[in-house]
Amino acid sequence: MRNRAKTALAGTLVAAIAALGPLGGTAHAGDSSLYAPSDLVLTIAHGEDASSVAPERAVTLTCEPRATGTHPSPQEACVLLGDAGGDVDAIAPPAEPELCTYQYDPVVVTIRGVWQGQRIEEERTFGNECVMRAETGAVFDF
Repeated sequence: MRNRAKTALAGTLVAAIAALGPLGGTAHAGDSSLYAPSDLVLTIAHGEDASSVAPERAVTLTCEPRATGTHPSPQEACVLLGDAGGDVDAIAPPAEPELCTYQYDPVVVTIRGVWQGQRIEEERTFGNECVMRAETGAVFDF
């Protein structure tokens, strides 16, 4: 009889805890989804288009909920991309532009991934690495 009482009590406690579990102070999945994800892979390669060359350098960049990734300056890159709406062509040039030669040594950059919840895949070719850095700032400075 004593064992039945213990078993019944244990069963009641387990049921009560299970019923109250969701009411506890646990974090809800909805709390972390209040932002649109921005997870990108950026690449640089020498050549005129990405389909004909292999990437020489690549980094990851996550801008939401905070700037992280293998990019050496994730915060600065995220600010520039944010101001440009994720569009490489819309990145504002730096206040003091870099002076570049006209040497033609094409460099192609790509951005692939998700920007503010929308899938993006961009490619742009620059005349050389100096022009690329001058026009994209920290975004492709890796």
